[in-house]
Amino acid sequence: MATSAEQIDLWRQAPSEHQRLEFKEAKQQFGTRKLNEYCVGLANEGGGFLLLGIADKLPRPVVGTKAFQNIVAAAENLFKAVRFRVDIEEVNHPDGRVLVFHILSRPRGTAYNLDGKYLMRAGEALVPMSEDQMRRIFSEGQPEWLEEPSCSGLDAQDVVELLDTQTFFELLKLPYPTDRAGVLERLVGEKLIDHLDGSFSIRRIGGLLMARRMHDFPDLSRKAVRVIVYSGVSKLQTRLDQIFTRGYAVGYQELVQSIYAQLPQNEVIENALRKELKLVPDVIIRELLANALIHQDFTCTGASVMIEIYSDRVEISNPGEPLVPVELFIDGYRSRNERLADLMRRLGICEEKSSGIDRVVDAAEVYQLPAPDFQAGFLRTIVTIFGPRPFNQMDRNNRVRACYQHCALRWVMGERMTNQTLRERFRLGEEKAAVTSQVIAATIEANLIKPDGSVGASRKFARYLPFWA
Repeated sequence: MATSAEQIDLWRQAPSEHQRLEFKEAKQQFGTRKLNEYCVGLANEGGGFLLLGIADKLPRPVVGTKAFQNIVAAAENLFKAVRFRVDIEEVNHPDGRVLVFHILSRPRGTAYNLDGKYLMRAGEALVPMSEDQMRRIFSEGQPEWLEEPSCSGLDAQDVVELLDTQTFFELLKLPYPTDRAGVLERLVGEKLIDHLDGSFSIRRIGGLLMARRMHDFPDLSRKAVRVIVYSGVSKLQTRLDQIFTRGYAVGYQELVQSIYAQLPQNEVIENALRKELKLVPDVIIRELLANALIHQDFTCTGASVMIEIYSDRVEISNPGEPLVPVELFIDGYRSRNERLADLMRRLGICEEKSSGIDRVVDAAEVYQLPAPDFQAGFLRTIVTIFGPRPFNQMDRNNRVRACYQHCALRWVMGERMTNQTLRERFRLGEEKAAVTSQVIAATIEANLIKPDGSVGASRKFARYLPFWA
């Protein structure tokens, strides 16, 4: 174990805290209950280190701690509370005493709890685990749903009839093999099909990505994307209810084009010319659809990705509660289906680097749309994109949400939100500075943003940070 002062200084240089590293100042003391909670939360996230005696804001000076003077007794009490071992190390750093808590990962298929409460990290906060996350953990060690066979006992001809192999090779930008054996060899190498005892089986992930018709795969038919178009702003009148049965990858372009064709059109005037524009730009549809396909929970039965189109908004939803709190969608990433995400990236459907939601928020600002509304429903994640709406028609919630997302986006871009940048986001003139300040104040009151203390108390030069920065 033997942590050195040099190792502590390396940890201090980390750009931010994360699921496996936590700093606490704790100059005089640190609450026992809080310590127990952090140990449980870090263990559930794969283990890590909790350091007391270091400020948690950059440049993270070592301030020293007087907490837990008897580390042997502290370790014993901690074990009694959390029921797993945590090693505590006292390090005499040149700038003060530092306590390092070495927290091992939870066992596979097990989640730790404190008095019945299962905890995990979300940014700098500790939050209760979602039911979806707990189900994912408890299913560890069982066969991956996506890797299980969907159809078995097939010959080579059956495989190429069930899967759109031509489009698959086109998406990979590879020449189509000259013979069928070359096609099947590639699919076996990609672990989309298996060849055993003279016959082939198609894995579920292969069917989901490449199926010519999903209803040929009974256990995948309910995972086909459903598009519903309503005549107005409610569900009272349905104009179209369509299920797209091609695989996610081979049918993606067709699906996006079909959704885009169903979007209502708005008439706008640019440079004295009337133009017809779709309710929502296609970049937003592409990003959110790919996100919903990749992050859905396939263990939720009888549920599929849905796109619901109203006259004033579009709702895209997928089965499963989000693994990341909705407030942290910008610049936050945690893949539920890592191999599916990797294949979709290689096939040109998405980028596996957590930038999709950032682009959605940026596009909403560029096209002067209200901020997207991310919601965690019951076993479902829902994103609503609204059509164009001027500032004076936005309610308080819309304005606060837009302010927070603008602030988070600026942070991700290495910049800071100011009154001026928010006015530019809302297309407001300088004379609306006071109104913009009211929006900022309401967002601070909602605990979504905070003043940037590095610029002092000047209101004129005030800058703001997302709450988690």
